Amino acid sequence: SPICRRKDGCVSTSCGWARCGPLPCYASSTAIPCSSTTAATTLNTATCRWACCPRRCWWSTPSPPASEGWTSCGAPNRTSTTWAPGTWSSTACDSSGSRPTVCRIAVLSFHTSPLALPGTRHSGGLNVYVRAVSRELGRRGHCLDIFTRRTDPDSPSVMELAPNVRLVQLDAGPHEADKEDLYPHLPEFVRRLASYAEARGIAYDLVHSHYWLSGWAGQMLKERWGVPHVIMFHTLGEVKLRFHPGEREHPHRLEAERQIALAADRIVCASRGERDALVRLYGVPAQRVEVVPCGVDTGLFRPLGRQRARAELGLPGDVPIVLFVGRLEPLKGLDLLLRAHARLQSPALLVIVGGDERDEALRSRLRSLGRRLSSLQRVMFLPAVPHEELPLYYSAADVCAVPSHYESFGLVALESMACGTPVVASRVGGLQELVRDGETGFLVSPARPDTFARGLERLLSDPALRDALGRRARLAALGYQWPQVAERVEAIYRQVLGPRRLLTAHGGCR
Repeated sequence: SPICRRKDGCVSTSCGWARCGPLPCYASSTAIPCSSTTAATTLNTATCRWACCPRRCWWSTPSPPASEGWTSCGAPNRTSTTWAPGTWSSTACDSSGSRPTVCRIAVLSFHTSPLALPGTRHSGGLNVYVRAVSRELGRRGHCLDIFTRRTDPDSPSVMELAPNVRLVQLDAGPHEADKEDLYPHLPEFVRRLASYAEARGIAYDLVHSHYWLSGWAGQMLKERWGVPHVIMFHTLGEVKLRFHPGEREHPHRLEAERQIALAADRIVCASRGERDALVRLYGVPAQRVEVVPCGVDTGLFRPLGRQRARAELGLPGDVPIVLFVGRLEPLKGLDLLLRAHARLQSPALLVIVGGDERDEALRSRLRSLGRRLSSLQRVMFLPAVPHEELPLYYSAADVCAVPSHYESFGLVALESMACGTPVVASRVGGLQELVRDGETGFLVSPARPDTFARGLERLLSDPALRDALGRRARLAALGYQWPQVAERVEAIYRQVLGPRRLLTAHGGCR
């Protein structure tokens, strides 16, 4: 570790310098008591001795030293009320492949919490992704704070999600709000996030944002802190509108998305199709876009036995079951699925798992469609269930239907495959790259209920084909693991951080 020396006699009376080898030093003439906390990027006061490295400063003693002395950039000093998070690594995390002991990462999920129930409003694959990748990066030693809006006034502001991973809930806008109404509250979110970091003396190496709203906040923090910004959009407004012109989008989304995409240091996307759209529609240089497919916990999502699963769920054991899992929204293609289901020769039960009481209006419209199609008696609507319960539903089904008009990846399809249940999916977006047509499931036109029905019928009428595709689906899913996703995301962090000196947390994350 570099040695830090304190020298008296800077530009103002009683002010000192802290120096870390050849790295820059900063000075402040403002006296700050050693018992207070600060995130100043300038340092040295009349009352404290400081140790400094770029973008992080902390004091090393609770009172001024009696005489000139040395200050080590070594292990954290816990006598101060500010946690000295560790040392500055003598080796950078760079593209040569050297790995930091720890990066401190601010993860932004502004409009939806990782704790939200997947399949309810604004909650789905993004929430699963943020939670899973953050957990794996924490296991690799990194320190992550996930920032989101507070939606429950009684929930704690800070909670530990996993080792080295905290969830920080900030007040920004009303607790109950539609995501299309959240844009005006982004400046408040950024202010509160920055205040949180400053009050605790925390400085982040990098910002990783999810979805365009978080990307707006991430860009502001990049400029404020001078750190790299990595973003994963999860969905692109331009692409959604092309696949589903009736979709409602915020009027600022398309232009904001373009500006965020062009300014980000790196964009992570889950499919080659999304990468191509970023290059073609948004003008993003291809070298700044990295394709990292999503993952699945194959220990949790595994075949459980069809009859056992049906018995546990109270589902009938003597009829074929077609399963849908996801949010109840037009983009998911449930109207197409109901029309396809009504065309089936098989007396299959359609089980729709998703939504909550806020989605009753759309659920009512879907029931009305089922009545007009004379198939409602073979449709079962169930509310969204905790993520860890989904393997039972996938295992109980004969086939999983993913009729979306657009999917950037299709995590539901991957989870179903991991449970050994083949998929019939729309030939759109990332589903085209995930589902191997005729091997792990079938890809069909998203606009044709008749072709979707034929895909379902092929699997429902041929148990041997269904079982063969299910076995191959499970094998294919084993190639998508969250630890490997985190490893590739970590490599992207190395690329954007380059020769920056990074934090080594000897004392762990605080």
